[in-house]
Parts: sequence; C-alpha cells; structure tokens
Amino acid sequence: MPNPVTALVVGGTQVVGGMMQADAAEDAANIQAGAAGQGIAEQRRQFDALQALLKPYTEAGIPALGQQQALLGMGTPGAQQQAINAIQNGPQFQALQQQGENAILQNASATGGLRGGNVQGALAQFRPALLSGLIEQQYNRLGGLTSIGQNAAAGVGNAGMTTGANVANLLGQQGAALAGGELGQAKAYGQILNMPAQYLGMQMGAGGKGFGF
Repeated sequence: MPNPVTALVVGGTQVVGGMMQADAAEDAANIQAGAAGQGIAEQRRQFDALQALLKPYTEAGIPALGQQQALLGMGTPGAQQQAINAIQNGPQFQALQQQGENAILQNASATGGLRGGNVQGALAQFRPALLSGLIEQQYNRLGGLTSIGQNAAAGVGNAGMTTGANVANLLGQQGAALAGGELGQAKAYGQILNMPAQYLGMQMGAGGKGFGF
C-alpha cells in the first residue's frame, strides 16, 4: 500500500515543479519576445538614420528635375521662357557675352575688317550660340542633381523594403515566442491539473484503500 505521506510529498513536489516549469516557459517566451522587439526597434532606428542621411540628396533632385522639365517646355505655361531668361540674364551669360563680342571686335580691328559684313554676322550668331550652349550645360548640370536624387530615393526605397522584411520576420519570431510560452504554460498547468487524477488512479490501483486509514 502506498505511503500517504510519501505520496503527498511526491505530489507536492510535482505541483511545485510544474509551476516552476510554467514560470520558466513564460520567462523564456518574454526574453525571446523582448529580443525580437529590440531587433525591430534597431531596424527602424537604422532606417530612420539612413533616411535622414539621404534626405538632402533626395530633396536636391526634386527641384532639379522640375527645372529640367521647364527647360524642355514640360512645365507650367511660361516656365520655359522664365528658365531661359534666368540663364540669359545671369552673370555667366553676361560675362561670356562681353568677352566673346570683345574678342570678335578686337580680331576684326586687328585685321582691318571692323566694318565688314562678316563681323556683323559673327556678332549676330554669337549670342544665340552662347545661349544655346549655356542652356544645354545647365540641363546637364541639373541632370547630375536629378540622378543624385533618384539614386538617393532608390536607396531609401530599397532600405525600406529590407527593413520591412526584417521587421516582419522579427514580428513572426516575437509572435512565435509568445505563442510558445502560452503553450508551454498550458502544458505545465495541464499536467498539474491531471496530478489529482493520477494520484487517485494510483490509490485505486493499490486496492482502493485510499490513504490506508
């Protein structure tokens, strides 16, 4: 016949062990979920840092693209003429125009053809050619800024997709850890609840004499 004191001690030990197992399952799940949460926070922090780092380049590309469109006549009405006037009235055009025309006149004076038709034709052609060259140069310079902005925007987009995938993976790990903890607790408490029935079965198997009183 089983010793009732021994049975109670064993049963109590099993109950305490089951509760400790449940607590351990909860603690482990919380640690894993906390680690995943820290990983999510770090992923987001890194993305925010990269976005802030590339922001000036992205912002520089937006107006540059708008000015390129204006030079091509793709902007609002009058935008193309305003863009051309800005170049024509700018200090670079004024300086190059003066230097170029002076060079033409000095060359004509040195060769004795100051009043010739060739000089007047050269002067007439010089300004449009200079303006056209500066417009093309400005467009290409703006293209450099546009490319910088495009690359920066692509970098932010790629980083966002990578961060999203990593965060989704960590969220899955966090959910799995918490779910595993709940299942571990449920299993441990289920074993505790089954202990009285197991003990009763042991007593019945011993001849149904209970604790022997």
